[in-house]
Amino acid sequence: KISPLSCSGSRSSKTFKPKKNIPEGSHQYELLKHAEATLGSGNLRMAVMLPEGEDLNEWVAVNTVDFFNQINMLYGTITDFCTEESCPVMSAGPKYEYHWADGTNIKKPIKCSAPKYIDYLMTWVQDQLDDETLFPSKIGVPFPKNFMSVAKTILKRLFRVYAHIYHQHFDPVIQLQEEAHLNTSFKHFIFFVQEFNLIDRRELAPLQELIEKLTSKDR
Repeated sequence: KISPLSCSGSRSSKTFKPKKNIPEGSHQYELLKHAEATLGSGNLRMAVMLPEGEDLNEWVAVNTVDFFNQINMLYGTITDFCTEESCPVMSAGPKYEYHWADGTNIKKPIKCSAPKYIDYLMTWVQDQLDDETLFPSKIGVPFPKNFMSVAKTILKRLFRVYAHIYHQHFDPVIQLQEEAHLNTSFKHFIFFVQEFNLIDRRELAPLQELIEKLTSKDR
């Protein structure tokens, strides 16, 4: 499932999960284009707001797919630095450690290395996004009643990847000149989850100071 990529020859990076594409010509694709256009304006608070007349579930679905793709890419740039040896546990600083459980295959939380945890996490998210009963791509197919709670769980878990990158791998991010990209992506993510109250404040604690710093300028 994970294969080495020799894109630059020297840098072997694990290919991460395949990008989840929103079908062109679909309403969700139009929504994604709208999101990209408003992001381009530079006003993130405005960019995350529900466009007039749109369905909240659909807006959350499109953005969740987009954040999955962004985090996928960002983590992909630092996989060489996130190894069994460097990160034997999945953590976000000394006070926060995450154990993996998905409730179906792994019911009792297991302690595992960060790369293993993130692999489990991204595979699990990919499975949810590919499930047409949860994330319908066809127009007129209704979202299930539990959609919002699933979306919240996905976003809560994706946050942990940001938290791990910031706490454990920020130096390589700076070396790779990915810092601005990471900050913009995370800021967009935080504004989005704040706008619709999608992640419990306690879950955001590992990056609370950073969140305050990134969002204080835009109140």
